[in-house]
Amino acid sequence: MIIGSNLLFFKNLPSTNSHAAFLLKKNKLPEGTIVYTNYQSAGKGYSGNTWEGEDGKNLLISIVLVPSFIKPSDQFYISMTISLGICDFLLRFIPACSIKWPNDIYISNDKIAGILIESTIIADQIKFSIAGIGLNINQEKFLSSAPNPVSLRQLSGISYDLRACLSQLGTDIDQRYKQLIAGNWEKIKNEYVSKLYRLNEWNEFRDIKGTFTGRILTVGEYGNLKVEIQDGKIREYVFKEIEFIL
Repeated sequence: MIIGSNLLFFKNLPSTNSHAAFLLKKNKLPEGTIVYTNYQSAGKGYSGNTWEGEDGKNLLISIVLVPSFIKPSDQFYISMTISLGICDFLLRFIPACSIKWPNDIYISNDKIAGILIESTIIADQIKFSIAGIGLNINQEKFLSSAPNPVSLRQLSGISYDLRACLSQLGTDIDQRYKQLIAGNWEKIKNEYVSKLYRLNEWNEFRDIKGTFTGRILTVGEYGNLKVEIQDGKIREYVFKEIEFIL
């Protein structure tokens, strides 16, 4: 087992990603180390967003990876792999989930998890990646301005053992990461695309040109989103160039 082979718990942290990066500067952490906490005072999301998490209610973790076998241009495969591992975990408890490109996990139209992957690249090689995950487990009330959070407890009415959830999540991500190591990249991409939120559905989106109707077709070679608009043309987007209208 790689993921979860080393567990480092801290009662509270500003950010598990930031603390994992700090530890990596001081010590050589083994691959698969999970840094986790009960509470983050400055939890990070993508592009400067924050992550709300009530103390002791959710999984707030960062996983240290050493994916030196992946070229920096292919690093979106790390995101796809982590996303699928989270979905595998959730599908043990609920009937369906989807991946809102590029880094959120959804139940219907509600967000249950977010992913932030930060990589250090030296001389065209990924030295290490830190995969931060916020996964809502037992939280029942959300106070931030985020429009659509949801937790497993809200969905099922059941309270979950966080340590058992951490162990299972680590196992599920580990199995997916080993697929990546084994070179099963096509399988990973195909499964990721099949789980995309709003895949092949006509919906409203917004880009720099304004609001439009389109449908998601797939992701490109470097993780860019391919969307067909109603005149049949296909547009491609990188992160933050397209907004989902919920």
